[in-house]
Amino acid sequence: MGLIKQSQRSYYEDSLVFGGYQFTSLEDIINQFLVAYVGEEKIINKVSRTDVAFHAQRAMQELSFDTFKSIKSQEIVLPPSNTMLLPHDYVNYTKLSWGDSSGIKHPLYPTSETSNPFKIRQDSNKEYDFSTFSTELLLGNSDFADALGAHNFSFSAPKTTKDSNGDAIGDDLVETSGGELIFKNHYDTRTVNSVSTFFSHQYAVWQLLEVDSSVETLSISAKGLSTASATGKSIGTVRVGVTTVKTDIQYTGTEYSLATGYDPGRTHPLLPSKPSFNMKEDVFNLPSDNASGSFVEFSSGNGALTLGSVNNIDVIDLPLNSNDKKEVYILIVSDNGINSSSVGTTSYTQKVDDISIVIDGVANDLTSEDSTTWTNYKSSTPSENQDDYQDDTYWPNNQKRYGLDPQHAQVNGSFYIDNLKGLINFSSNISGKTVILDYISDSLGTDGEMQVHKFAEEAMYRWILHAIAAGRIQTQQLVPRLKKEKIAAIRQAKLRLSNIKLEELTQILRGKSKHIKH
Repeated sequence: MGLIKQSQRSYYEDSLVFGGYQFTSLEDIINQFLVAYVGEEKIINKVSRTDVAFHAQRAMQELSFDTFKSIKSQEIVLPPSNTMLLPHDYVNYTKLSWGDSSGIKHPLYPTSETSNPFKIRQDSNKEYDFSTFSTELLLGNSDFADALGAHNFSFSAPKTTKDSNGDAIGDDLVETSGGELIFKNHYDTRTVNSVSTFFSHQYAVWQLLEVDSSVETLSISAKGLSTASATGKSIGTVRVGVTTVKTDIQYTGTEYSLATGYDPGRTHPLLPSKPSFNMKEDVFNLPSDNASGSFVEFSSGNGALTLGSVNNIDVIDLPLNSNDKKEVYILIVSDNGINSSSVGTTSYTQKVDDISIVIDGVANDLTSEDSTTWTNYKSSTPSENQDDYQDDTYWPNNQKRYGLDPQHAQVNGSFYIDNLKGLINFSSNISGKTVILDYISDSLGTDGEMQVHKFAEEAMYRWILHAIAAGRIQTQQLVPRLKKEKIAAIRQAKLRLSNIKLEELTQILRGKSKHIKH
């Protein structure tokens, strides 16, 4: 009875994965082992399926590391940070390289002469400093260099605006662009009881901050841009501040009514979708040196990024969460002030950038940022591009090649793996290049990975058989023989999977016989 159940037409026209016949699923391996090796008058008299499945998975893990073919890879364009995240199923790398414009891979080599140690914050006297926190440790993406959703920022969903006829005017935006947070607004329309109201959506962006239990006050500075008044709009307003109000808390007070303005006594969630509460000053509910609330406001309408700050925001009495931290939210709100359809299809953009947080208090833990060692490594010309460590000239033709260290005799670049942070750090000459990571996993990440090449199927059976026999008193006399059979089967699988072809090898070796004239 044939193993192929699919017609050729179905395979070539409808298959999503080609070449699958070369593999056997782990499920089939387990089933076939139970049939062939378990039962009366067989090597294994009786065994549970759970035991077989365990040893089968262990066999697959171990064989994945040095016997099976490594076929996993990732490609990225290296960002300015000169780092690459380790894949979620990463176990070890087999090769790192960068690809040129012709698609040729240039191998990268690991360096053992640098690292990214934990950098302890110190004061001016070089004593350990427990008194301050860096903005980066509290607030992700404070300079908005990355996409808004990449660093725990949440934000109001931007709307597609419509005129009084229901026709689309344009799409509002809440996003980062050019290293700035932008709020882009058109006018929108709501009609209630035949009365049309024209307005611009008041969007919010926020992120949870966890500050140490000993922190008493904090201060915030930021840059903000508000739009000027124009026909159909007033001066825009942007606020950056701190609040303890969560997005799922119910707020009782006045609710914006599109027909009549304000309607008292209504209850609904505060953030992010109700415009009146986004722009209410009492959203910023902590005491500070701003009598109006714990925020800095940008409402000059000068159309330029200007610096503002709010100081002495009082967090001393806030309760602690399960991590013994105080929870506050950094909150950014924007109102472009549009109140008429006379603005037409014109869009208006307000901005925020460079948020900084300064904390007054004593921390219980030492804080850290990128180490000086790593910062210097990623910003300087690597030693492998300099044979004399003095300039950027590689192998100058001045009789100074004596004593060259072979590990530096290449110009492709270098890397090292920071296992503590799960990052691959690259030298500066790799920045912006297309980096390819070839790596191995344990083949147990997903159901689709749990398959064995038919060249190694016998090695799987022998591994499972030896493992089960080695764990039983009754079969100890068989263990030495089964171990030899397992080793032989693995050796045979390695030879088969090495995929050596005589003609290909012969073609390569022909080059060894060429006579090179000097």
